[in-house]
Amino acid sequence: MTRTAKLTITPPGRPLSGRAMPPGSKSITNRALLLAGLAKGTSRLTGALKSDDTRYMAEALRAMGVAIDEPDDTSFVVTGSGRLLAPKAPLFLGNAGTATRFLTAAAALVDGTVIVDGDEHMRKRPIGPLVEAMRTLGIDVTAETGYPPVTVRGTGRFEADRILIDGGLSSQYVSALLMMAAGGDRPVDIELVGEDIGALGYIDLTTAAMKAFGAKVEKTSPVIWRVEPTGYRAADFIIEPDASAATYLWAAEVLSGGRIDLGVPNDAFTQPDAKAYEAIAKFPHLPAEIDGSQMQDAVPTIAVLAAFNETPVRFVGIANLRVKECDRIRALSTGLNNIRAGLAVEDGDDLIVHSDPALAGQTLPAEIDSFADHRIAMSFALAGLKIDGITILDPDCVGKTFPAYWRTLAALGVTYQDQD
Repeated sequence: MTRTAKLTITPPGRPLSGRAMPPGSKSITNRALLLAGLAKGTSRLTGALKSDDTRYMAEALRAMGVAIDEPDDTSFVVTGSGRLLAPKAPLFLGNAGTATRFLTAAAALVDGTVIVDGDEHMRKRPIGPLVEAMRTLGIDVTAETGYPPVTVRGTGRFEADRILIDGGLSSQYVSALLMMAAGGDRPVDIELVGEDIGALGYIDLTTAAMKAFGAKVEKTSPVIWRVEPTGYRAADFIIEPDASAATYLWAAEVLSGGRIDLGVPNDAFTQPDAKAYEAIAKFPHLPAEIDGSQMQDAVPTIAVLAAFNETPVRFVGIANLRVKECDRIRALSTGLNNIRAGLAVEDGDDLIVHSDPALAGQTLPAEIDSFADHRIAMSFALAGLKIDGITILDPDCVGKTFPAYWRTLAALGVTYQDQD
């Protein structure tokens, strides 16, 4: 399929109203796929996301002996033997962070060698802390550069019962170890070290999903989880809509003064990014300082919204955004300053947005480099709702988590100019 090189958004000039259901949660879908793949029996996952990231996970599991059927656009039927097999070739996972981190750990349960790799962007995303933590269990794992590719020579057995992990760069490391530990041969304590941790709410998502598939995991202190070697059993599992995707629709609603029905109450989400709703609902009076540490994927949405706020906004606790699909702090400041010089400033790892409500209604031609990052593309589309001339480069990158994004906005009344 030919990719669209550019997409210029035409401001709708009216409130956006209608129904726009966000897709299933990427975070939960990839957790559920892995756990179902590790389980013995047939699991039915409903409400799932079908996107680049979940496709990479599903294809990798198929390569490891798991049968996966897709009866419709939001379901997976997963049949596993209770054990993953060594794949015949390296697992290629694109730029899917969850799939790469989760499968790196899960590969320790395979009796054989697994190579986990990704694209040029994934090869710039650190995995060293996860590798070092796995080694403390006696697992033979190497990542020569500290980034993918990673080679795991698994046995399914551990030589220790305690893991220390620095989760400061990503909570995905911790989630990966938790899911791996239930498939081992002894109880394992997983303990956080360091003062910082990525969004803790994602660890809660992980443990909830593990329990749904029969695992026994207990939080014995604020920084320690004990995982019993129960393995997993098949289960039917319902995946809730994606809170990160919902943030774009919440922002489009307040920015346009419209009313968008997401088909699910705003307080029904259990994902960390749902916390963003409280901030977004305050627009155009966003807080002067927003801590993004526990809703990291929502920060690009709120940062672009902040450009139209009544007063400046400083985003703190967002250092981890520098090691996402791209350096999102730099991508945000670059894009905002392409719209108007001085609109954003990087202050260390903080981002300051010098808000200006007068931007709305202006013609300010600006090409926004998405850096192949779905969240940058989707967030800056919001600027195009109020400013004429906003062009998103590589708009198809939204396929990573929200393939229907542009169609969803179009159904609400947004129009575009395709530029190949």
